[in-house]
Amino acid sequence: MTRLPGQCPMCRSGLTVKSLYCPGCGIRIEGEFELPRILSLTDEQLGFVEIFLRARGNIREVERELGISYPTVRGRLDEIVTILGIDVGPSEEVDASGVLESLESGHLTVEEALKRLKGEG
Repeated sequence: MTRLPGQCPMCRSGLTVKSLYCPGCGIRIEGEFELPRILSLTDEQLGFVEIFLRARGNIREVERELGISYPTVRGRLDEIVTILGIDVGPSEEVDASGVLESLESGHLTVEEALKRLKGEG
């Protein structure tokens, strides 16, 4: 079965479902139904969400599985949160060990690491 598209392939506008059909009994439901926001994610973003969920939100595990840095994981996660319209408010919790690992692996400079540890970045 093909994945339901979340955007028009021509103009990239959001799509609306006009009809639902049950193959079991043949009933058809007509109307205008919104698609879930998650369908507006790209295949790559959905793959990231799947890995993130499989890692149970452990960013270091996502880093290891995808071979990307802590800031890249956070950036992708922030992008998805924005697309889905989720209001998470300001982040107060800093993953100090993740920041230190990213510093050690060269993915962060000393200045970037200090900003993250202070909750500034």
